[in-house]
Amino acid sequence: QVQLVESGGGSVQAGGSLRLSCAASGYTSSSAGMGWFRQAPGKEREGIATKYQLAGITYYADSVKGRFTISQDNAKNTLYLQMNSLKPEDTAMYYCAVALTTRAPLSPHSFGYWGQGTQVTVSA
Repeated sequence: QVQLVESGGGSVQAGGSLRLSCAASGYTSSSAGMGWFRQAPGKEREGIATKYQLAGITYYADSVKGRFTISQDNAKNTLYLQMNSLKPEDTAMYYCAVALTTRAPLSPHSFGYWGQGTQVTVSA
């Protein structure tokens, strides 16, 4: 059974950094694609970064491009999201998930096996 557990969220001031982790069990993170998503209160879940490990391809939402970096440690079966230059608008619950298809790489509808999420709060 696939299980994903996110960690690393917290509260930071604008301009700060956080690194989120997504530990995978029952699934080999290097085998296909995984992504990071976020959802703020009252808003739809949005894709922010996806990595297809075997193809060596990554996708980023425009809102995080140049500030966030998605990476994987295959030995630890863990996905990471390094977040720099954080802004108050980055405040949200952050989730990781497994890609079910290579189509629409930032669409939540292309992903499954969601983790429980980790909260990121950025203050001005």
